[in-house]
Amino acid sequence: MRYELLVGLRYTRAKRRNHFISFISLTSMAGIALGVAALIVVLSVMNGFQTELRARILGVASHVQISGAGNRLADWQSIISVALKHPRVQAAAPFVNAQGMLSAGQAVRGAVVRGVLPADEDRVAEIGRHMRAGQLQALKGGEFGIVLGTDLARALGVLPGERVALIAPQGQVTPAGVIPRLKQFTVVGLFEIGMFEYDSGLALIHLEDAQRLYQMDGAVSGVRLKLDDLFAARTVARELMAKLGADLFASDWTRSHANFFRAVEIEKRVMFIILTLIVAVAAFNIVSTLVMLVTDKQADIAILRTLGASPRSVMEIFVVQGALIGVIGTLIGVVGGVLLALNVDVVVPAIENTLGFKFLAKDVYYISDLPSDVQAKDVATIGLVSLALSFLATIYPSWRASRVNPAEALRYE
Repeated sequence: MRYELLVGLRYTRAKRRNHFISFISLTSMAGIALGVAALIVVLSVMNGFQTELRARILGVASHVQISGAGNRLADWQSIISVALKHPRVQAAAPFVNAQGMLSAGQAVRGAVVRGVLPADEDRVAEIGRHMRAGQLQALKGGEFGIVLGTDLARALGVLPGERVALIAPQGQVTPAGVIPRLKQFTVVGLFEIGMFEYDSGLALIHLEDAQRLYQMDGAVSGVRLKLDDLFAARTVARELMAKLGADLFASDWTRSHANFFRAVEIEKRVMFIILTLIVAVAAFNIVSTLVMLVTDKQADIAILRTLGASPRSVMEIFVVQGALIGVIGTLIGVVGGVLLALNVDVVVPAIENTLGFKFLAKDVYYISDLPSDVQAKDVATIGLVSLALSFLATIYPSWRASRVNPAEALRYE
């Protein structure tokens, strides 16, 4: 082992005369550990939000959606046939999408009404897996059943088996004026996706009932597709557009919900920059630690120089000592951050129960829990950035130590 490393480690372990230097060293180490841990936890939570948001949105939305002009698609069977020939398309389902007003007793709520074929819908979406009461297959053509989001059903005050009135904006023209179309539906099921937007504003009915209520004459609003790789959605949509007619439009989930994912990605980058400043402040405390240490050890440096140590060797001694602070702080931060990120689902509810306060209210935020997704790439990046900052902080004090003049340092010894 080279003597520079031995001396540097000995300086780190030795009991210093100036305890204030030791205190600053421990503070720097703790600051680096805290910053690294905070970075890992925050980025893991941001990754979890991104993954959870994508899973919940695509549990209701579709990877690719093909629609026609005027929200009408007449020859949808042939479009499904063409789409299913694409190697990446796994399933397709027609749908009718419209606005409606739901009424039960004195309660009235607006909702997005979606007409679906239950068997086909189960293949392109995951609503069937999120049913809290009843089944999606309970929707049968001509029976006018309806499946509501749990929050929407709660606002209307209805339970499965009870009836709600669905008012369609497309009215009937009579001598007395335009009369809205109204039909009584029986609640046959409730679903809960976990996103307030859908749970409070989406109602599902059978495709045949939707076509009849909204006077679609056998047409649909569009066709929803499920792919084997959701990240290939943009490419598949572009390829299908080339095969289908010019009057059709294909959109993918990255376009229809791009604002959500772009916001999460921007927030993740901003949080990385902000929290990296915490690590930087702690790392540059190493500068003050080593500067004071160099002043305290000038006599030792002078003796090493008179024994034949080169300026580079003296510089390496203090680089070892400063880098060791950064390495220990980074390791503690990485271990603590990963452990905390893996147990966010336990720690956060415990804090909420202690404080009696809900951090993410369901009626305000799309996701009411804190998900976490620890990615090795983020952990490695954070660790390397912390080590790099710690190493950079050692350069100036070490260079200053290498410039100590032995004669001046030993003059008054």
